[in-house]
Amino acid sequence: MNNNNILKIAVVGPESTGKSAMSAYLAKHYETVWVPEYAREYCAKLTGDCTWQDEINMYHGQVALEKELLPQANKLLICDTTFITIKIWSEQMFGRAPQEVLDALPQHPYDFYLLLNIDLPWEDDPLRNFPTMREHFMAVWHKELQALNAPYTVISGLGQQRYDHAVEAVDNFLK
Repeated sequence: MNNNNILKIAVVGPESTGKSAMSAYLAKHYETVWVPEYAREYCAKLTGDCTWQDEINMYHGQVALEKELLPQANKLLICDTTFITIKIWSEQMFGRAPQEVLDALPQHPYDFYLLLNIDLPWEDDPLRNFPTMREHFMAVWHKELQALNAPYTVISGLGQQRYDHAVEAVDNFLK
């Protein structure tokens, strides 16, 4: 299949909303591949605090990983977050985002976004930083997706219900 015919579904949202589990579930359901969050593996290897250059490296890594996995996709490419996360984190940590990320955002669209709601209980993880700012980041995600005029649906629910809502949203988008 021509890579241009692949629809890209982005699974996004604040920390601890089940993005990776959702991405794996959707990839299995739609018999395709998913792009893991590059920043998670990258940050796990850091020995100090994340730097400005690290943010830029994670942007390039996410884009490269997506490009690498795209040819393996079967009609849909499920993306566990996007480099919008780099913009959001950079603005939170450094007060601004790398210009190359800002420039790339409008040129690197996704066909549909699933914004995972903060209704899941917080799960502690050494790579998660803001357990008390979930409402803030949920509002930021709404703002970012609206600024891109991106088609998205908020996915809520616990357990299988959450997965069912995501499949229903994707199926409705595909109609």
